[in-house]
Amino acid sequence: MLLSACSFYSHATTLLILGDSLSAGYMMSAEESWPNLLQNQWNQEKQNISIINSSISGSTTQDGLARLPPLMERYKPDYVLIELGANDGIRGFPPTVPYQTLKKIIQIIQDHQSKALLMQIRIPRNYGAAYIEKIESIYPRLSQEMNVPVLPFFLEKVIVHPELMRDDGIHPTAQAQPVIQEMMNEVLLTYINKELSANKAKP
Repeated sequence: MLLSACSFYSHATTLLILGDSLSAGYMMSAEESWPNLLQNQWNQEKQNISIINSSISGSTTQDGLARLPPLMERYKPDYVLIELGANDGIRGFPPTVPYQTLKKIIQIIQDHQSKALLMQIRIPRNYGAAYIEKIESIYPRLSQEMNVPVLPFFLEKVIVHPELMRDDGIHPTAQAQPVIQEMMNEVLLTYINKELSANKAKP
């Protein structure tokens, strides 16, 4: 398994990214991927947040579940961003498969006293409205059931610009990575800093 640790501080807040090709830097160098760009930005801003990018191209939710326990034991992350499910949908898996698997992933994270951050996933529009709705509704449903936040799909601002997408219409280009980086910086810092402030305020 390719494991890219962008940076690791002994006393840093640690964010593990459990994702697929959308976070792994598909068809580009690891240095160009949005997690690496975001880590560089946080280093410059002295955010003291360490990103462990364990994303692997082609991963399904079941692949993520299989590799999660040793990652939790090794890195003991404070937060885990779950960016999985697109490949389940593209392969036509029954919606119950990603639903049950994502639920198990969240439970493992919570059992380790870590915070799960669930990325809303969108799949191509040619899979039929009924199937798309069943897959994409998994995320708000799990948010309510497992008390985890759902982050907006990070390709929302990219898909509308064809020049930022590869010919397959699924994967973003290297030129799209700074756009994703900017969005994820705002979303992740808003959540993480809110949590850190709340913890500091506790007696």
